[in-house]
Formats: sequence, C-alpha cells, structure tokens
Amino acid sequence: MREDTTALHQQAPAALPEVSHVLELLEMAWERGRDALSTAPVSAAQIRVMYIIEREPGINLSTLRRRLEVAAPSATRLCDRLQAAGFLRRTPRPGDRREMQLTLTEAGTAHLREIRRRREQALRQAMNRMTPVTRDALAAGLAALCEAVAEPLRYAEEQLIEESG
Repeated sequence: MREDTTALHQQAPAALPEVSHVLELLEMAWERGRDALSTAPVSAAQIRVMYIIEREPGINLSTLRRRLEVAAPSATRLCDRLQAAGFLRRTPRPGDRREMQLTLTEAGTAHLREIRRRREQALRQAMNRMTPVTRDALAAGLAALCEAVAEPLRYAEEQLIEESG
C-alpha cells in the first residue's frame, strides 16, 4: 500500500525545525567526541575523507575529489594533512605507478574507531534516558530519514560513475 506523499510533504515543514535542532545537537556532540582525542585532532572535512577511504580502500585522488565535491587542490591538502598526521598512506597503484591509491594506516583506522566509540558512548548515555517506546520510535524514524537522505546520494554517486566511466 502506497502512502499519500502529498500529505507527507505538507507535514514535513512542521517537523523541520525540530529535526534541524536535533542534527545541530548531534553535530556538536560529534565535534566534542572528535576534539576530545588528544592525538592529532582532525577537522570534520578530514574525518569525511577518512570515512570515504575506509569504505573505498585504494580509492584514487580524482575519485575522492568527486566524492567530496571539491577542487583537486583542496582534496590534495586534506590528504597531505592526514598523511602528515600518520592516518593516510599513498601507494602507487599496481599496474599504473603514476596513479596513487589511498588507504588508511593502522593509526587512521584506530583514530576512527576511537571517534566512533566516544560518539556511541554519548549516544548511549542520551538514549538510556529515553523510554523503550521512544527509542523504538526514534529507530524507526531514523531508518526512514536515512532512506530518504540516501536516495539522492545514491543518485549523485551513480551520476559520478557515469561521468567518470
């Protein structure tokens, strides 16, 4: 059975301020979790680079730049900083030594793991203050929001693949 999307679209604006506020609070919590690490703090943009490389080990700089939707010099600077921090490794791609592949180092992987641990700890504390019913409602709502957000991202990624292919 298909939902009436007209009614859904009319309801969305009423929820936008609350959702926006929650996202801002989460962003502050995420930043706090990242900034609390004493060793080599990295920017939000650098964390995003690390997430992409973790999901796509061996990605090249050109593809990374497209994923980030930034200019080549910006992507290069982000990678330079991560490499200087010991979180990123550049190695020549087998078969084409001119092309560099990007991978996280053990330190980079450990840094992401620690950021996630701290973020999960903060979320766990907040969610423990919720009732089981509200936690279930949150999980269902977030699953729906993730799907709604992921659809345009998948489309954008497909477009990038078509452009580079």
